[in-house]
Amino acid sequence: MSDTQFDLVVIGAGPGGYVAAIRAAQLGLKTAIVEKQHLGGVCLNWGCIPTKALLSGAALAQQFKHAEQFGFTLNAVDFDIQKLVRHSRQVSEQLVQGIGQLLKKNQITVFNATAQFIAKEQLELTDANGQKQQISAPHIIVATGARAANLPHISVDGDQVWSYKEALVPEQLPKSLLVIGSGAIGSEFASLYQDLGCQVALVDIAKQILPSEDIEVAKYVQKQFEQQGMQVLTEATVKKIETDQAQVHCHIETATGMQIISVEKVLSAIGVKPNAENLGLDALGVEFENGFIKVDSWCKTNVVGVYAIGDVAGAPCLAHKASHEAILCVEKIAGLSHVHALDRTQIPGCIFTHPQVASIGLTEQKAKAAGLNINVGKFPLQANGKALALGDSAGFVKTIFSQETGELLGAHMVGHEVTEHIQGFAIAKYLEATDESLAQVIFPHPTLSEAMHESVLSAMQRAIHI
Repeated sequence: MSDTQFDLVVIGAGPGGYVAAIRAAQLGLKTAIVEKQHLGGVCLNWGCIPTKALLSGAALAQQFKHAEQFGFTLNAVDFDIQKLVRHSRQVSEQLVQGIGQLLKKNQITVFNATAQFIAKEQLELTDANGQKQQISAPHIIVATGARAANLPHISVDGDQVWSYKEALVPEQLPKSLLVIGSGAIGSEFASLYQDLGCQVALVDIAKQILPSEDIEVAKYVQKQFEQQGMQVLTEATVKKIETDQAQVHCHIETATGMQIISVEKVLSAIGVKPNAENLGLDALGVEFENGFIKVDSWCKTNVVGVYAIGDVAGAPCLAHKASHEAILCVEKIAGLSHVHALDRTQIPGCIFTHPQVASIGLTEQKAKAAGLNINVGKFPLQANGKALALGDSAGFVKTIFSQETGELLGAHMVGHEVTEHIQGFAIAKYLEATDESLAQVIFPHPTLSEAMHESVLSAMQRAIHI
């Protein structure tokens, strides 16, 4: 096999692409990966990782704010946002370097270039200098991710109107910020800037913030945001913006009429769109659905030998979904017998707001809409000893079970570090655990996880501490 012939080629080195390449190499496939910018994709460079580093700083700011509760009297605390930004970039750079080392360790050929199909098994690569070369493989995985979507009437200039990239590297903390879009990205940035001391307004066209979440969860988070001083507008549309040297004037249509909110910065966070263009997929006859590459539960497209994983292959646009798809796709290609098809109902979601949100499976509303008979349990963190000891007892755990079988259908959590606990419900759901089997599990004391147990007991009318 020549230096331009491979068993498998991956286009894109995000959390889907690099995982696919590493797993393929582990299975003995001669593997190449093509990346036009940064190893790690948006997640490591401009998404999951740097935002969490910034949010850790915001959480520390909140601890300082409530230090008196624990007996500490603090004088004025200086804050340098550039140092926090620098910390977030260093974390990203460290992880990106680690990916490079992993690819080298697994003897994966890395091409720094763009890729375009010129035939079903053949790609033309173009590097930054315009130099071209061709490589081939019987199996090619598209893992090109997604980018920020923009409203046609609002121009992101990178100065007064930001995308998520500018929001990650501010030169100074704005006094005020309006965020358009209250999904995971918009809500996390709104929460981040509010906690750092910025006056934030959060606007969404939907009836609730966090539109994909359980309504009860969304309402609770909105109430928490408002108690923190954030202005939240739902069923509201930013019709136009006007800028001057000092401010951005946002004209917003609401149920009660037009209003104008003037802020220092605007962040457009209405979602993402797939990077599916300029790959030559149309010429191959690859099918699309709402702009995303259409795949089956094995990540296969309608064209034999062409696969797609991650954000470019459709919602939910989550890094852990991309990595899971990467492994199942490659293992299926390699002919392993234990591989299971993707089940989207098993994908947990985490939103790192203050308070955090985590969920898996059906919401109460979707379960009822599907005609299912359900039992719903709920337990407040205010009745949890560890939450009270931490001084952060906002939130609750909600569980949904089938009345007929007792099977766990969904779990929804709001509160301190719930993103670290949702995996317990993810395992339970994957193993088709029932309310009775979960009730028999011994949860350690004192921990936040006890609220998970009590929520299960609540669904069975057996909760102890409420």
